[in-house]
Amino acid sequence: MTTSTVPAPLRLGPYELLRRVATGGMAEVYLARRAGPHGFQKIVALKRILPQFARDPEFVAMFVDEARVCARLSHPNIVQVFDFGEQDGELYMAMEYVEGTTGARLIRAASSGSQEIPLDACLHVALSVLRALAYAHSACDDDGQPLHLVHRDVSPGNVLIDRSGAVKLTDFGIARAGQIERRTDVGQLKGKLGYMSPEQVVGRDLDARSDLFTLGIVLAELLIRKPLFTGGKELDVLLRIRDADVSAIDRAGVQVPDDIRALLFRALARDPKLRWPNATAFAEAIEEIVRRRRLQVGPSRLAMVVDKLDLAGDGDAEPDTGDTGAGSTSPIEPDSSTRRALSNDERMTMRPPAPAPELLTNLYRVKKGDGSVVGPVAFPHLIELFATGEVGSTCSIAREHGRFKPAGEYAEFSRFTTSPALQWDVDFPADAIDRGRLDPARLPTRVFHLAVRRETGALVLRDGQRKKRIFFVEGSPERVTSTDKNELLGEFLIRRGQVLRMELDMALAMLPRFGGRLGDALVGLGVLRPIDLFRAVHDQTQQRLVETFRWKTGEIALARGVRSQEETFPLGVDTYELIGRGIRHGYGKEELDAMLAPIREEVLEPVTVPPVRLEMFRLPEREAAAVDAVTGKTTLAKLTAQLTQAGVADPEEVLRAVFLGLACELLRCPKWVVPPSFIKAK
Repeated sequence: MTTSTVPAPLRLGPYELLRRVATGGMAEVYLARRAGPHGFQKIVALKRILPQFARDPEFVAMFVDEARVCARLSHPNIVQVFDFGEQDGELYMAMEYVEGTTGARLIRAASSGSQEIPLDACLHVALSVLRALAYAHSACDDDGQPLHLVHRDVSPGNVLIDRSGAVKLTDFGIARAGQIERRTDVGQLKGKLGYMSPEQVVGRDLDARSDLFTLGIVLAELLIRKPLFTGGKELDVLLRIRDADVSAIDRAGVQVPDDIRALLFRALARDPKLRWPNATAFAEAIEEIVRRRRLQVGPSRLAMVVDKLDLAGDGDAEPDTGDTGAGSTSPIEPDSSTRRALSNDERMTMRPPAPAPELLTNLYRVKKGDGSVVGPVAFPHLIELFATGEVGSTCSIAREHGRFKPAGEYAEFSRFTTSPALQWDVDFPADAIDRGRLDPARLPTRVFHLAVRRETGALVLRDGQRKKRIFFVEGSPERVTSTDKNELLGEFLIRRGQVLRMELDMALAMLPRFGGRLGDALVGLGVLRPIDLFRAVHDQTQQRLVETFRWKTGEIALARGVRSQEETFPLGVDTYELIGRGIRHGYGKEELDAMLAPIREEVLEPVTVPPVRLEMFRLPEREAAAVDAVTGKTTLAKLTAQLTQAGVADPEEVLRAVFLGLACELLRCPKWVVPPSFIKAK
């Protein structure tokens, strides 16, 4: 790709702009020169905000954040920032220009030429990046307080390789510092598709171990010369990352030595606790392999590989999607942060307007089972009535002024009349063993039994007109449906600011073209990217599940063996962790105190062989410590006094911990009766 000629202005501050070498979602990078007296000149990479965002306060603040982060980082394996300035209200950053190539180009060149990248060269790249990360992760502010930096975008395109084989990590533009406010919208996901950690995909808080996972991806791709997470739909890639599915290593047809495989598999563990604790430990493990194998790891060998693949000096010749760092070129489509910064009118012009479907203007009348008629209502409103159970699959519908026909005869309503997940007028399960009054003191135990017994079926809750179904497959939630309008996906997305009401109405009107699935319609219309949908469905499901533990009255039952029969993707929700979160958010101190008051002075002791480990619940440290403190016979009163006095946990934390311990059979009390929930009939 030939780089473009720079339009006016040709100067920015003291820098002469030579040519543009990269364009990203919010910034562009130029090759620039600063001249001085007596023929002095310095070639730099000059980064500035794209003109259309130069006066946007949010983007300016993010750019300043990046400069503040980079100004503190001075390390031979990190691209240096030399200068930060402003001219006529326009901010710019002068960075070290690396003449050479990137890890992404190296992998592509080796793959296209069927050339192997030697193990020592791969390990040199990994060690160099790990040294950069170790330095960045331990960086401190002027008062010596840790910054808790996380790069969040370690990818082959951000690994720069100069002619001599030196490796430098670049693009700390989305790095997160604990002391620097991130000016991003709720739900916005940073990082490139294919180079994220499992916790990054689902939106958990990140620490340094997230960067170790993504470096593991980089090392794996250097070795197998193929993307580790790719192929299929964007949603499929996200699922493979979330599940840490690294089977591509074995399918690549490249022999990866056993010791290197073990190294990779630890770095690429789904659970951050199973990875290396920090970048230094990861680097030491590589250095041990280098010593044992007597490898010559250093820049010279990598420089030879780069030269052999004819990559030296191509630093501005080919785009790497996602780069905005020095020494790279990268036209990128505007990202979600760009879209959210635009006005509503501008958002609607970013994609071709969809033609207004006939369903958007059709009106319907609905005859319920009791003979009452609802309507006329528009199609989007009628879909909402189906979703919230206000009308059911047995109703009759008349389009415009036509005659009433069974709802199932209309193609546009077929999903709502055939899916078990959406038929709210179906009888409540009548199993005499499984059905009963909803008791909040026993609800966590019922869910726990589903998990520990790996049940498949629908957990149904009903309180008057309010209903909820949680479909479990082998003990894990697969899908959650609810009649609460506030829990519908469309309303959830509107509250998060991800869609407009008019966009939701258009997507609802287009449902028949997308199999009745709102998420697919929003993606198909260009309102959401697949990654936005993934995050939204994941977060919405988590909220629906946690909200279940706020139910205090009603009926509950298990319809054993029932499946949703909906096309779903695995939610990755851990039932034990869900119970811990549900108790934390669904039970207050007064309620816990009242439930546990009858056993306050009774014997409390640990279960010798509990069904699951305490760690499975991912409790906060102080609550976990409270459960662990029950090592022999004691009472709740004594335990509370002991832990409160020692500062281990406060009374509310002790109550929550003991309640979970009793509900999930980690603790035992003779007076606490475990309910016979979901006992299989003999």
